[in-house]
Amino acid sequence: MSDKKKREEIDETTTVADMNVEGFRWYNPGKKKGQNSDIGKVTKKEYRAMVKGAFAAALPMIGIVVGVTALMIVFAYLWLS
Repeated sequence: MSDKKKREEIDETTTVADMNVEGFRWYNPGKKKGQNSDIGKVTKKEYRAMVKGAFAAALPMIGIVVGVTALMIVFAYLWLS
């Protein structure tokens, strides 16, 4: 792949972190926050899908913790009885 092709693929318009910080020499107090207002908006359907995915990712770990805890309680009961 040529350098020209690589340069065309670089996205220079999306802001990851706002570098308009007070104290920097390029600080512009008049600059509006959230100029690209469409970037962070999520629909209800997308939000629900994200929450469902987060629960699906956390569910195995929660199951392991609950299972090990139950197993430890059973072992403690059998050992102390």
